Amino acid sequence: MALLSKETQEKVVQLLVSEGLVDSDAVKNVEMEVVKTKQPILSALIAKKMINDDMTARATAEVIGVPYVSLKNVRIEQEILLNIPQEVAERTVTVPLGEKNGRLTVATLDVTNIQAADYLSTLIKKPIRTVMASESGIRAVLAQYKDDFTTVKKAVKQSNEEIETKTQGSDVKTITQDSPISKALTTILDYAAKSKASDVHIEPLEKSLVIRCRIDGVLRQVMELPKSIEPALVSRIKILSNLKIDEHRIPQDGQFTVAVAGKEIDLRIAISPVVWGEQVVIRLLDKTGTVMDVAKMGMTGRALRSVLSGISKPNGMILTSGPTGSGKSTTLYALIRQVKSEAINIVTLEDPVEYKMDGVNQIQVNVDAGLTFASGLRSILRQDPDVVMVGEIRDGETAGLAVQAALTGHLVFSTLHTNSAAGILPRLLDMGIEPFLIASTLNTVIGQRLVRRVAEKRDIYSSNETETQEINSVVGNLLPKTMDEVGAIGEDLGYSGLPVAGQNSYKLVSGIDTKETPGGYSGRAGLYEAIDVDEDIQQLIIKKATSAEIMRVAKEKGTVTMRQDGVLKALSGITTLKEVDRVASDLA
Repeated sequence: MALLSKETQEKVVQLLVSEGLVDSDAVKNVEMEVVKTKQPILSALIAKKMINDDMTARATAEVIGVPYVSLKNVRIEQEILLNIPQEVAERTVTVPLGEKNGRLTVATLDVTNIQAADYLSTLIKKPIRTVMASESGIRAVLAQYKDDFTTVKKAVKQSNEEIETKTQGSDVKTITQDSPISKALTTILDYAAKSKASDVHIEPLEKSLVIRCRIDGVLRQVMELPKSIEPALVSRIKILSNLKIDEHRIPQDGQFTVAVAGKEIDLRIAISPVVWGEQVVIRLLDKTGTVMDVAKMGMTGRALRSVLSGISKPNGMILTSGPTGSGKSTTLYALIRQVKSEAINIVTLEDPVEYKMDGVNQIQVNVDAGLTFASGLRSILRQDPDVVMVGEIRDGETAGLAVQAALTGHLVFSTLHTNSAAGILPRLLDMGIEPFLIASTLNTVIGQRLVRRVAEKRDIYSSNETETQEINSVVGNLLPKTMDEVGAIGEDLGYSGLPVAGQNSYKLVSGIDTKETPGGYSGRAGLYEAIDVDEDIQQLIIKKATSAEIMRVAKEKGTVTMRQDGVLKALSGITTLKEVDRVASDLA
């Protein structure tokens, strides 16, 4: 917010009051407080959340007689953004909006600062016209610089020039910190971080190098580079990961931490030799951007109640299952956060430790040193734990130790790779665990997958015949039968505004495809199913029942399956039926 005189601030407040945007009596109370603290009245109102910076900027612009522009949901083309270098834009909190008749229009916080405007005009060598915008709006435009790959292009050009001066077939052995390749890698990682990508794939082809990012669970190609840049780029990653830069025959794994997009991100590196060179996959682990709350992750209604019931018990096992990349580890961290307190000792065994949590003793598996899940679990049980988390049960030995831990009074969290919650039970049998031990130790089993969320910009439409048939067949028995049941059924299932069952069409949503929201999606939500292992389920386990039999009984007892959870999320406007079918079409 620009520095405003006391008189101007008072006029801004009066305008907001006259427009009915803030209560006059509340303003008087705040004015009495700021007399003592000498805090600016606008800052005090914003701190108390009585007004926001958009309201303040618009009213200020009107008071001082300057143009105001709202930048909420505004998309600026990259060629316009590049009129002001990103570094300058961030330092001056000023962004370009468009150019007309050779004059560049820019949005800034303080349009009265003539010196800043003159400096910017001299820097970019263009006359400018300034308009006022809120800080949140300007920050939203600054985030759009993520698509600027000019640094990469310059690095490619400079790298090619350097290669031409070398002898044929020579390799890059050393890359300095401020080299163009280093800047190019930073730009790629910065784009990935701002796009909230989970992975970056650097894939060599016969005549080029492709960069792809996995965003919201789907791989997207973001750029294609010349083949000549591959050795330097891969070597730079190996140096940062403390890997052997002269080893090209075997896979190598490493990790390092970088500061991109204003935050620290842990990177896991996997390099493998392929036909046309070395493929690099970088997993981005951003602690700040991960929601560690099961309810906010999409678990709701009956599934949430089952899980909370399972973790409230003093001992037993809570197991979660799903394919790779379905958020199992994040669910475990959320459950650990739920039970964490000063009164209990929590010890985890992970490969790798993805998110560091205060108050939790986390152990990193190190197979080379002999620290496996099995050997580590034996050690953990001698450390007086109350809660034990095992990152993954991969073999019978680890499974047996986890069961023994649950039997001896510990609460155990872990994951298994199966397609559904019910699939966990036969999988433990396959690992050689006795049925009576499984039945007596399991509290809750969870199945999960991830779907993309529909973006804020969306259309509402009526379902076609095929979609209506799918809704009626999958969740027809769960939906309310009359309007009187809507509230109670919605509360039970955890979704508000559910339609009455048996309709000829239902209201659904679809996102609008934009550059920021490809396919109309932004972010992800979990599909969950949770089975309480009660006496009936225990009897099925002892009888070595199949997963289909266990799921049938669980559904009769009220378990909502992942497919049903997905359709309910589609009816609630969280995702689309197409997305649910993409990830859960193999489920009943």
